[in-house]
Amino acid sequence: MSRILVLGGCGYIGSHTCLTLLEHGHKLIILDNLSNSSCIVVNRIAQILGISEAKIKEKLLLIKGDIRDEKVLENIFLKQFKNKNPIDSVLHFAGLKSVKESVLNPEKYWDINFHGTKNLINVMKKYECKTLIFSSSATIYGSSKEKLIPEKAEINPINPYGETKVAIEQILHKLAGCEKDNFVINNPSTEGWRIAVLRYFNPVGAHDSGLIGESPLGTPNNLFPVISQVAIGEINSLKIFGNDWPTPDGSAIRDYVHVMDVAEGHYSALKFLKKSPPHLLTLNLGTGKGTSVIKAVKTFEKVIKKDINYEIGNRRSGDSAIVVADVSMAKEYLNWHAKRNLYEMCKSCIKWQLTNPKGYFSD
Repeated sequence: MSRILVLGGCGYIGSHTCLTLLEHGHKLIILDNLSNSSCIVVNRIAQILGISEAKIKEKLLLIKGDIRDEKVLENIFLKQFKNKNPIDSVLHFAGLKSVKESVLNPEKYWDINFHGTKNLINVMKKYECKTLIFSSSATIYGSSKEKLIPEKAEINPINPYGETKVAIEQILHKLAGCEKDNFVINNPSTEGWRIAVLRYFNPVGAHDSGLIGESPLGTPNNLFPVISQVAIGEINSLKIFGNDWPTPDGSAIRDYVHVMDVAEGHYSALKFLKKSPPHLLTLNLGTGKGTSVIKAVKTFEKVIKKDINYEIGNRRSGDSAIVVADVSMAKEYLNWHAKRNLYEMCKSCIKWQLTNPKGYFSD
C-alpha cells in the first residue's frame, strides 16, 4: 500500500490532520525537524486511536529531518520506492509561521519556507509523485477591505511570512503548468499535477480528548493560546490591540476555525484531488463568520465560569478591522464546511490547556 508523506506532521495543524487521515485508513510517514513540535504527538495519537505504541509504528513512521535537506527527502522516497510502497501524495505543513519573527529575521523564513519547498518539489518530480496539498495562509491577502475575502481577492502580503507563502503559490502554479492569473481558484494542470493550496484563516482549538493541541515554544502570540494561559494563571492578562475599530464592540474581528475542521478540510481536499483530473485548486478554509476579540474572551468566560483579565492597548501596525473568509468555493468543490462553533473551540482549547499547562513540554 502506498503511503502519504506529511511534512511538519508533528506540528499543530499537521498532527490533527495526521489523526484524521489515520482514522480513514491511510498509512503515513511524518518528516519533522521538531524545532517547534514534539515527537510525543505520535504516542498521543496512538492513545486517541486506542492502539499500542508498538502498533502505531505500522501505520505511522516518524523521521526526524529538515525539509531543506534534499538528501533526507530523497532517501524517504527512494526507500519507499524500493519497498514497493511508493509515496503517492504529500501534505506540506513544514515551515515557520510567526509574523513577528518573520519581520525580525526574513532570511530565515525565505530559507526554510521557500527554499525548503523547492527541495521538496525537486524530489517529488524525480519520483513522479504529483499530488500535493500545501498549507498557505490568509496572511497573503494583507489588509483586505472586502467584507468576505474570496480567493480572487487582491494578493498583498504585508510581512515576510506572507511573502514566502505567495512566492510558493507562484511556484506551484508554474509547476502545474497553469496559465493566466496566478491566483485563480481552479486551474487545469498541463503537467499532470494535482495540487490543492489551502489558505487558512485562524485555526484554533484542540482535539476533544485534550491529548493533542497547540503547543508553541515560549510565550504564545496567537489569541486563543494566550487567553487559555490567562485562564489557567500561566499569564497575568491578555492585551487587546485596540478597542476603537469600526466594529460593534470596537475590537478587531477575525474568522476563527476549529483545527479539527481544518484537518477534515485536508482529508476532503485529498479525496477531491484523487478523483479529479490534474489541476491546481486554491481554496479558503474558515467559517465565513467573524468573531471579535471581546466576543472570544466572553465565550471563554462562559466556558470556565470566571472572568478573563485583559487590558486595552494601541492598535498594531498593519492590522485590519475585519478579516473573514468567503468559504463558498470550499463548499462547492469539496462539499466541506466548518461544523464546530465558537463555544466548542473555546471548550477544547481550555481542556487542552488544563491537561497540558505547558503543552507537550508538560511531560
